[in-house]
Amino acid sequence: MQKLLIEGGHELSGEVHISGAKNSAVALLPAAILADSTVTIEGLPDISDVDTLGQLLEEIGGTVSRDGQDMTIHPEKMIAMPLPNGRVKKLRASYYFMGAMLGKFNKAVIGLPGGCYLGPRPIDQHIKGFEALGAEVTNEQGAIYLRAKELRGARIYLDVVSVGATINIMLAAVKAKGQTIIENAAKEPEIIDVATLLTNMGAKIKGVGTDVIRIDGVPSLHGCTHTIIPDRIEAGTYAIAAAAMGKEVIIDNVIPQHMESLIAKLREMNVNIESHNDQLYVARTKSLSSVDIKTLVYPGFPTDLQQPLTTLLTQAGYSGVIIDTIYSARLKHIDELRRMNAEIKVEGGSVIVSGPTQLEGAKVKASDLRAGAALVIAGLLANGVTEITGLDHIDRGYENLTDKLSSLGATIWREEMTESEIYQDQNT
Repeated sequence: MQKLLIEGGHELSGEVHISGAKNSAVALLPAAILADSTVTIEGLPDISDVDTLGQLLEEIGGTVSRDGQDMTIHPEKMIAMPLPNGRVKKLRASYYFMGAMLGKFNKAVIGLPGGCYLGPRPIDQHIKGFEALGAEVTNEQGAIYLRAKELRGARIYLDVVSVGATINIMLAAVKAKGQTIIENAAKEPEIIDVATLLTNMGAKIKGVGTDVIRIDGVPSLHGCTHTIIPDRIEAGTYAIAAAAMGKEVIIDNVIPQHMESLIAKLREMNVNIESHNDQLYVARTKSLSSVDIKTLVYPGFPTDLQQPLTTLLTQAGYSGVIIDTIYSARLKHIDELRRMNAEIKVEGGSVIVSGPTQLEGAKVKASDLRAGAALVIAGLLANGVTEITGLDHIDRGYENLTDKLSSLGATIWREEMTESEIYQDQNT
């Protein structure tokens, strides 16, 4: 096991290239199951979640090869192999195997998913959609069993706007007989990305990006080549880091329209930020203003950037309030930031951040992916050296984080942990 060390106080400058979208990749790879011939996905991020999904595709009989950022999947020999345990429990997005395998084989057995614990995240809307399409869904010994004689199109209203349920129902419905209508659908760019892949494979999908998606089932899907969209959350994380410590930072390979809510909030905080085609220019200001944040479904402020922005608010004048309406339990970073001298308190469902505060280096632990990003930004700001453990969370979603920050001028490196450090980390 490794730990991440950051010597704070060094300005960031230069250019950083954004990788393919993690939240797209975790759905695009299971979607390849639905094809009858070779699928190539270009521009995938080099992260552990992608590696895990590639191994799961091989477990069910696929042949997977990787050439840099591109992955080629041969699904011809895939079978409805049960996946009740093992790698499927490592990440929450493994639930996309439910929709893809149900759509392909009319059956699936998938272990209840893992990933970052962000409080209760039920999959009841996924199950509601599968059942509406004609599947029988049962929970047996910690795994979800899905069985259908055939899938038929249906009108499905999502009680809660859910990215995962929207994509999963879409995967199950593209080969169902007749038309499926998903109402109150999520609108995230990653959903459009998955629909683009499916359309390139021969699916008939309309309305993606609105709250009503119409899918006319087709008997078969063929292979294709698809290029993934840039990761708006990674881009947002670097934009926040640049707002904290950037002299002049250019963030390359972005779609600014996907980041409008963050860009608006950073401008409200008095950050120097400009967008040009597929790039952002970000530089910190001498005086940051506090803002209030309420996370919402897209195009609202993304929950995945709530934690990194919490760190930035410690440097702003007066107090800012954050309310996460998506994952109300996404608060484990707060105690770690307090170790670093942050002034943060929780009142009811609100996080109140007071500043500006000089952060101090400390030993802290990432409890989930975006909490890890928040601590990295805190380390860049802090006096002295910050030690961060729990890097398995960070590696799930950020490609070459250490190298990318080093190229911008950060003093950041990894070290192997001693046995005593590992023991202490595992028991805290």
